[in-house]
Amino acid sequence: MIGATGMVGTQLIQALIENEDYSEILSLVRRPGGITNPKLTERIINFDEPETWSQLVTGNVLFSTLGTTIAQAKSKGAQYKVDFTYQYTVAKIAAENGVTHYVLVSSAGANSTSKAFYIKMKGELENAVLSLPFEIISIIRPGILAGNRIQNRPAEKIGIIIMKGLNNLGLLKRYRPIHASIVAKAMIMGAKARQSATYTLDKVFKLAE
Repeated sequence: MIGATGMVGTQLIQALIENEDYSEILSLVRRPGGITNPKLTERIINFDEPETWSQLVTGNVLFSTLGTTIAQAKSKGAQYKVDFTYQYTVAKIAAENGVTHYVLVSSAGANSTSKAFYIKMKGELENAVLSLPFEIISIIRPGILAGNRIQNRPAEKIGIIIMKGLNNLGLLKRYRPIHASIVAKAMIMGAKARQSATYTLDKVFKLAE
């Protein structure tokens, strides 16, 4: 998997460790994740140098929870590099190496024709990976993520509070917050699917039940 140090990634790593269906987990990270387990192998890599790690990307399922924000990346170009380029590069290598199932965390409303940078980027990534020769592709589209982050994001916390208030009024249900642990569970359930599917927010909640 990639993205193990993020909010969903840390939940997913723990869930995979506890899941008896998975005997080996390889986590490719840019910095140590802080989780150790006999089932887990963590490799710190430079995503800009795929020739040094491409041979590691093998197995049955690739889980992708990699992502960043403008605040962290400092520019749209830097964010695009992480959220699109790195993810697509790993996915392409995985497909070429014979990985059969790809599970991607995208975003509610992902649309390659959107004028909103983030939504457009996520839509472009979905379109790009759907062209790769995986047998099955499961795309998870959560709303605003709730849970504990390593990085402090006060603006995001305020946004969650506002969104919950609007949801209570019956507004913007399409974008209601979802806990990272639910997304992680939905990813594992999605990995059991026998055909490709895109799971919008309501379907993500149902998939995790």
